[in-house]
Amino acid sequence: MTVKGLILAALAALALAHPAAASGPCRDLTHDGQSFTLCEVKASEDLRLFHTSDTGAVLGGFGAVNAQLATKGKTLGFAMNAGMYHADRSPVGLLTLEGQERARIITSAGPGNFGLLPNGVFCITAGRFLVMESRRFAAKPPKCRFATQSGPMLVIDGALHPRFLPKSDSRFIRNGIGVSEDGQTAYLAISNQPVSFSEFGRLFRDALKVPNALYFDGKISRLYAPNLSRSDFGFQMGPIIGLVTDRP
Repeated sequence: MTVKGLILAALAALALAHPAAASGPCRDLTHDGQSFTLCEVKASEDLRLFHTSDTGAVLGGFGAVNAQLATKGKTLGFAMNAGMYHADRSPVGLLTLEGQERARIITSAGPGNFGLLPNGVFCITAGRFLVMESRRFAAKPPKCRFATQSGPMLVIDGALHPRFLPKSDSRFIRNGIGVSEDGQTAYLAISNQPVSFSEFGRLFRDALKVPNALYFDGKISRLYAPNLSRSDFGFQMGPIIGLVTDRP
């Protein structure tokens, strides 16, 4: 074999051993031995929340959101469920869509993960993302184009939620969101195996270095990530968050 042939063979073998990372907003990563998928979006991009169609029907799934966007020449770059909901798929807490409040904020303690205070709000405002503790948000609400409330907070001013148990045996597929300190980047993550709250919170605190992060849900957590050829199937959802891009 010629020298050129040897070089080409070596490059081919290297490509097989180290396949190129998937291009697009989402990627897989490992932290503390746990597998996660992470989707990253900048404040300059078009991240939105979805819940109902133009006729008022609950969208409920990624396909319905994509069908609605297609009429405007748009599509989802990625999407995931974005907050807890009742049996009729109405949001449990605050939901703001295109500047209009669809459901009010709840600041009292209550049952379940949502009521495990402090809980929080994710807000998309002019040129910036925010994750804020709910009572702080209610005391001085920012002007949000989109907002969703959920709970508990995962990371609060750089610290894990005080109720998280490091050795907890409560483990589920979980998803949530964290925001960079400058508010310019949102990190949306889902675990690819059951994890505890503490393990999930440490992903945001230690690997992503975000000061504040919010839990979206567990058990029903799902991701749509076309750049990873992934579209999780399951029950109908309530609020959905997704990156909107132009259709190819």
